[in-house]
Amino acid sequence: MAELNAALSGTFAIGGDLTVNRLGFGAMRITGQGIWGDPADPAEARATLARVPELNVDFIDTAESYGPYVSEEMIGEVLAPYAGGTIIATKGGLTRTGPGEWPPLGRPEFLRQGVMMSLRRLKLERIDLWQLHRIDPATPRAEQFGVIADMQKEGLIRHAGLSEVSVADIEEASKYFKVATVQNHYNLTNRKSEDVLDYCAANGIGFIPWYPLAGGELTKISEAFGQIVSRYGATPSQIALAWVLKRSPVMLPIPGTGKVAHLEENVAAAAIDLSDEDFATLDAVGKAAG
Repeated sequence: MAELNAALSGTFAIGGDLTVNRLGFGAMRITGQGIWGDPADPAEARATLARVPELNVDFIDTAESYGPYVSEEMIGEVLAPYAGGTIIATKGGLTRTGPGEWPPLGRPEFLRQGVMMSLRRLKLERIDLWQLHRIDPATPRAEQFGVIADMQKEGLIRHAGLSEVSVADIEEASKYFKVATVQNHYNLTNRKSEDVLDYCAANGIGFIPWYPLAGGELTKISEAFGQIVSRYGATPSQIALAWVLKRSPVMLPIPGTGKVAHLEENVAAAAIDLSDEDFATLDAVGKAAG
C-alpha cells in the first residue's frame, strides 16, 4: 500500500493564515441513510474519525445538517480537544425535515443559532471555518451575508465561506466579508464550476470540491483511463482524486466515508504523482464523459 500521509497532498492557507494539508475529510457519511440519524455501525464511524488525525488529515468538513447534528456531536465526542492543529469546518443554513430533505433557511437568527449550537456540539470556542450551506432565495442576501460578517467580527467564527455559488455570488458576498472558501460540486467528470474554480485560484480562495471521487465508472468506458489506473497500481477513485489534487493548488478535496479501510484508501491517493501527460489524458476523458 502507498504511504498513508495526507501531508503528501501539499498545503493551503485558508484565509491566508490557516494552513492545512490539502487532502481533508468529509464527515457527512458518519450518519445514517439519507444523512439522517445515527450511522449503521457507530463503532466503525468512531474508529474512522479517530484514524483521521493519525493519517495527518488535519482538515475536517461537517455541517449541522448532517444527521442533523449527529456528525458534529460525534466529532466533538471522538476528537475534542483537537490535537495536532486539526481544523474543523462546519456549515449552516439548511433545515432537515426528513431523510434526504434539505430546505434552506437563511434567516439571520437561524444562522446565528446554528453557529452557537455548532460551537457547543464541536466543543469549540470559535469555529475556524464556517460556511453558508446554501444561499436562501427567500431571505434577503444582505441579511444572510450581514449576520455572517457580524459573527466574524464578534469572534464566533474565524473565516467564512460559501457553498454551491457562482462567481457573481462570491463577489456579492465579498462586499460583506472576505470569502475564504467555496464548496461546490466538482470532480473529474463534473466541470460545471470550472469558472468558479478559476476565480478562486486567481483570488486565493480555497475551493472545496464535494463528491470529488466520481470517475470510477470510467474504467468501463475508457481504455485510456483503465491503463492509467493500472500503471499507477491504484483504484479508479484514487486516480480521480489524484487528478482533482493536481488540477489546482487551491483545491481542498474532502472525500468522506464511515469506514476506516475506505479512509485509508482515499488518503493513499495523496502519494500519487500524476505525470502531466496522464493528467491531460484524464482531463480529456473526464470532459468527454461529463
